[in-house]
Amino acid sequence: MTSLLVIIVLVLLAIALWQLTKIFDLSQVGEYKNSSQVADDTDNNTQGYLMFGFLAFIYIFTIYGLITWGPLVLHTPASAHGPLIDSLMNVTWVLIFIVQAITQVLLHYFAFKYRGKKENKALYFADNNKLEAIWSVIPAIVLAGLILYGLYAWTNIMFIDDDEDTVTIELYAQQFNWTARYAGNDQVLGKANVRYIEGVNIVGVDIEDPYANDDVVIKELHIPKGKKIHFKMRSQDVLHSAYMPYFRAQMNCVPGMVTEFAFTPTYTTEEYRELPYMIAKVANINAIRAKKSILLVAKGEPALDPYEFDFLLLCNKICGASHYNMQMKIVVDTPEDYAKWLKEKATIVQDVKAEKLAKEAPAEGVKVKDTASIVPVTAAKVVMK
Repeated sequence: MTSLLVIIVLVLLAIALWQLTKIFDLSQVGEYKNSSQVADDTDNNTQGYLMFGFLAFIYIFTIYGLITWGPLVLHTPASAHGPLIDSLMNVTWVLIFIVQAITQVLLHYFAFKYRGKKENKALYFADNNKLEAIWSVIPAIVLAGLILYGLYAWTNIMFIDDDEDTVTIELYAQQFNWTARYAGNDQVLGKANVRYIEGVNIVGVDIEDPYANDDVVIKELHIPKGKKIHFKMRSQDVLHSAYMPYFRAQMNCVPGMVTEFAFTPTYTTEEYRELPYMIAKVANINAIRAKKSILLVAKGEPALDPYEFDFLLLCNKICGASHYNMQMKIVVDTPEDYAKWLKEKATIVQDVKAEKLAKEAPAEGVKVKDTASIVPVTAAKVVMK
């Protein structure tokens, strides 16, 4: 009902403005008016000055945007390749800004300088080889440089030596959640296929594959600082995109194929929380939440919880109605804490066996686990029985 009223008000407002323009036209009866549909010097002067006005608007708004929203961009990268990505981005946008500034100023200046005048005649020439060479060769050189720099950055980021000591983790995407699968001590993921998805085996691991014996499936992503993490990504349903902004990492998850990305974390979660800029950012967010909580409490609603920074894995593709909610917490541990955490987790083989035991002996009080929230420690205890 509210939307209908808004639409009606907007329509009535449009009609009122239309009627006001007709009244204005009627009020100009008797005054000089050029109705020839041909621009005269007055029209050309007006358009020329409007060009300068629009140029001023572009740069005033650009400067305002940099001042207002500049602090909101991502700050310190949390991966080894992050500075290289930031450098490439900075070089790109500086070059674009310089070229845009020069071309826009020239465009609007010439539009004003050579605006139509009654006594002037336009000079026509078919071509100018020198100008053609200048505006073709210079962009080609600049673009070639950017492309080569980008390829250099991409090669450095994506190259993974077969003999390199890495942590292999699969990111499994589905509407609208993520699941992580760790390769275990052998650093080789067992075979997987959607046909094997059943019960706690939510990523379709082939339990008969020997490489799957030490695979661990979990809903919270832990990675060790200072160790290269080799991600292998799959999608169960539609196109997703694994996006980890603070690590400057993003890769599409495509149904029917495995995509890969690797990076080395340079901060633990606790270390990143202690960075001065992050402390200030969290304090600012909590100040805003505190003000909003006062209004919520006044309405009888619960107050907002204080915000605490965490690394997140997000989906950067619009994959459906709950796309906004598709995220997973990433915890960067010290190597020692990571090893301890992973050691406490049961393997997918143990989880499947525990589920099978629970189904076969319900009278003994063994509860079937919720497939959406894997609890490996409980599963290990059941297997030990």
